[in-house]
Amino acid sequence: MKKYVISYDIGTTGVKTCVFEIENEIKLISAAMQGYQLYVLPGGGAEQDPDEWWDALCNTTAKVFSQTELVKPEQIEGISFCSQMQGLVLVDKDCKPVHRAFSYMDQRATKQIKEGMAYGPQIAGANIAKLLPSLLITGAVSCSVKDPVWKYHWVKDNEPGNFKRVHKWLDVKEYLIARMTGKFVMTKDSAFGTLLYDYKQQCFSKKMCDILGVDFNHLPDIIDSTDKVGGLTKQAAEELGLVEGTAVFGGGGDASLIGVGAGAVGMGDTHIYQGTSGWVGTVVDKSIVDTSAMIAAIVGAQKNKFVYFAELETAGKCLEWVKDHLALDEIGIYLEKKHVAESKEAVYTSLYDYLSKIISETPAGSTGVIFTPWLHGNRCPFEDPNSRGMFFNISLDTGKTELIRSVIEGVCFHMRWFLETQDKKTKTSDVVRFVGGGALSDVTCQILADVTGRTIETVESPQNVGAVGAAVIMAVGLGVINEVEEAKKLVKATKTFKPDSANKAVYDKNFEVYKTLYANNKKAFKALNG
Repeated sequence: MKKYVISYDIGTTGVKTCVFEIENEIKLISAAMQGYQLYVLPGGGAEQDPDEWWDALCNTTAKVFSQTELVKPEQIEGISFCSQMQGLVLVDKDCKPVHRAFSYMDQRATKQIKEGMAYGPQIAGANIAKLLPSLLITGAVSCSVKDPVWKYHWVKDNEPGNFKRVHKWLDVKEYLIARMTGKFVMTKDSAFGTLLYDYKQQCFSKKMCDILGVDFNHLPDIIDSTDKVGGLTKQAAEELGLVEGTAVFGGGGDASLIGVGAGAVGMGDTHIYQGTSGWVGTVVDKSIVDTSAMIAAIVGAQKNKFVYFAELETAGKCLEWVKDHLALDEIGIYLEKKHVAESKEAVYTSLYDYLSKIISETPAGSTGVIFTPWLHGNRCPFEDPNSRGMFFNISLDTGKTELIRSVIEGVCFHMRWFLETQDKKTKTSDVVRFVGGGALSDVTCQILADVTGRTIETVESPQNVGAVGAAVIMAVGLGVINEVEEAKKLVKATKTFKPDSANKAVYDKNFEVYKTLYANNKKAFKALNG
């Protein structure tokens, strides 16, 4: 029996709202997107306004129904989410944020992490007395300035009046669930992202709260991704244009559900994502952590499975930078006098067509130019908020086309670095599913294949895989399928890209240089940005 559901894909720069039909396959009926602001503040701040998220949900919900006559609001049986992770939304008892939401990108809490973790005898920047129990209990450790616990303490230290109002610690989608249902909950993958979660006992750890100075009462109830939280309240239903009581499911974070939407759900399956951020994720059946490389196996949406996860803060964001400053620069000099990107969606459509055209004739390796995609610092395989992007080895022969191609190659180099680092702890797959906006470009897909030496597969509408993953969660919750692993048969590869051996030889040489650029410039980054 057909069921209709709504998936909200809550990204860093906007929400994509999708209506799906679920039966023997997951079929997209209608989709709409609306952007919102990322407020980048002095000192490394990165915040978002939860009201802007909500307005975007309301507007796109109205739009998806205006675009189709096939589905009416009263036919929607489920609502769920795929969301950015490791945000921090501290709310009062009425679900009102006491401070704007902290993005996962926020890195202001340098004082807090130094006082809370980075002192005394250390391993990988963490106090040994805190690192060892953290690894034992959570399978990870809060040793990045971007981890939410340090933002929690930043509010406590800098805004004590607001901190006194805190009732619950929520992540991004958990705030939206609370606004829809009035219930304060957190899915297991989001709970893991707090680094206060006992993955063995599947509950928040009072011991970790004591170690890291967190009020245990601030933490919400934990649920499975496939659980029904409750029904839409009357007010939420009226604002969204939906029906009161419509089921709301837990959903998952982007790191959990994008692999599900990609169909990479089998043991050892690897997927690569390139959206605003980028990552490599591999399905594993145990907790794995590489503290030296800042890579950990995170709790996923699949029961008893983890995703061994390595993240790059700025992947597609580098392409937005290309759009603004190279492809369409601010002094009006264009390689081709044509507006190719007027909306956020166009970054992954017209702009990719344009980039494909201009870089396809540029030789692999960009005539020796190498770009580092660390525009907002870097998390792994090295952690340094001071690191930055750069073009290395520019010559008189270097033009815009070489610079633009080198940006694509630089992001792909970092994905290869992730694959090789993950291979030290587990076996990544020889065939990799590539998803996100980057996978819309055949040129980018081929570069990724050539750089990594892996066979690259893409799926239908790769930019929608997060929403597809949320639909899979609802398919389980509504009883259409029995388990998340059945997504593998529902999501098929549509294109395949094999590595070109000649190009790979060029990339092998450039990649070895790429890996030296951070170490060779670490002191300079600190001098300029520390």
